[in-house]
Amino acid sequence: MKVLPYLLFALLINFSSNSQNIKGRELLQKAIQYHDPNNNWITFSGTFHVTMETPKNTNRYSTINIDLPNEYFYLKARRDTLTTEYTIHKDKCSIILNGKATPSDTLLKKHSITCKRGQLLKNYYTYLYGLPMKLKDPGTIINDTVTQKHFNGKDYLVLQISYDKSVGNDVWYFYFDPKTYAMEVYQFYKTDKNGSIKEQSGEYILLTEEMVINGIKMPKNRAWYYNKDNNYLGTDILSMP
Repeated sequence: MKVLPYLLFALLINFSSNSQNIKGRELLQKAIQYHDPNNNWITFSGTFHVTMETPKNTNRYSTINIDLPNEYFYLKARRDTLTTEYTIHKDKCSIILNGKATPSDTLLKKHSITCKRGQLLKNYYTYLYGLPMKLKDPGTIINDTVTQKHFNGKDYLVLQISYDKSVGNDVWYFYFDPKTYAMEVYQFYKTDKNGSIKEQSGEYILLTEEMVINGIKMPKNRAWYYNKDNNYLGTDILSMP
C-alpha cells in the first residue's frame, strides 16, 4: 500500500506550504473573522458564568458582566462560604464581601481582597474571553513568522505574541486550526531579565467546545496545565445565566 504514505506526504507538504505563505497579522485576522465575524467585541456587553474546577479545591462559581462601551466590569465569585463582589466602573471600584458593602479591613486583608486585585481580575477575564480579538490591543507585538507545530495529537498554525515592557514580559503562543482558523490552544512562558524564555515556566491551555455569546464564538472549556510537567491545574467552564 503506497497510497496512504503518499497521501500523508501530500498533506504534510500542503500544511507546510500554508504555514510558510501566511503572515502573522493575516493569521490573526482570519482567526478573528472566525471567532467574531461581525466585529461585535468592540461593543461587547454581556453576562456569563464561569465554573472553576480544580483537583484540590471546591468549585468556584463566578458571574461576570463586561460592558466595554461603558467601561464597566462586575464579578461575583463564590467558593464555599465566601462570596466576593467587585464592581469597577471607569476609575471607581467598590467591593462587597458576603453581602456587606463595608467589610472590615481585617476581613479584606485575611482574604487578600483589594481594588488592585479587582482590576487584575477585570484584565484577566476581559483578556481571556476577548481572545483572539484582544491581540490587536496597543502594546501587542505580533511575530510576522507563522510556524507549524504538532501538539496534543494535531497540527496547528502557531502565532507568537510578545508585549511592550509597559504591558508585560510573557511570551505567548496561539495555536489555530489550519483549515478553520479556530483558536484551540494557547501557551505562555515567563522571560528572564534578558528577555529569554524560561523553558520550565508558564502554562498551556486546551480549549474545547464553543459557546456563542453576543455573536462571538468563545471556548466553553479551558483546561490549564503546567508546561514543565503537563500537570493538570484546573478547568474553567463557561455557561450562560
